[in-house]
Amino acid sequence: MGFISTFFTAFALSMDAFAVSVTKGITLKKINLNVSTKIAFFFGLFQGVMPLIGWVIGIKFESYIKSVDHWIAFFLLSFIGLKMIFEAKEEDNNDERSTNLSNKELFILSIATSIDALAVGISFAFLNINILPVSLSIGIVTFIVCFIGVFIGKSIGPIFKNYAQIIGGIILILIGINILNEHTGIIFNIFY
Repeated sequence: MGFISTFFTAFALSMDAFAVSVTKGITLKKINLNVSTKIAFFFGLFQGVMPLIGWVIGIKFESYIKSVDHWIAFFLLSFIGLKMIFEAKEEDNNDERSTNLSNKELFILSIATSIDALAVGISFAFLNINILPVSLSIGIVTFIVCFIGVFIGKSIGPIFKNYAQIIGGIILILIGINILNEHTGIIFNIFY
């Protein structure tokens, strides 16, 4: 697999994590270098490790993973999104953005956004690809994209003020619906 193919694969796989990073940038009150690095590290690590795990699993479990990966991502992202919306409604103060950056939440979001990378890793097993440099590239590209995404979210967060957490929750739910629709075509089937 060439450099350009690897880069575009990594970039494509990082887009869900980028959107969630922007959302975290919008919804968190305190964004600094450490917070941005932590978020980017979680997403980069999982995006880099999941293709490796998928490659190791190979063809044994491919049909099982591909049949449920979109449902897992949909439920995890929807759960976190709904949690953010309900927490925002419970807030009494004027600035509804959170000060907490939970490792548990980052872990769940990282898994939800990297399940497609697991499936890609499985497909790499069939292509006889040297997985280590590809996985490392995916992790690095995702780290960089997400690091930038957090600061993009920080810069647009004040525009949304009190609605930031609700908007962030809605974005996560929409990402989950999009992943589900990409795999099932459920929305297309409803309207046509």
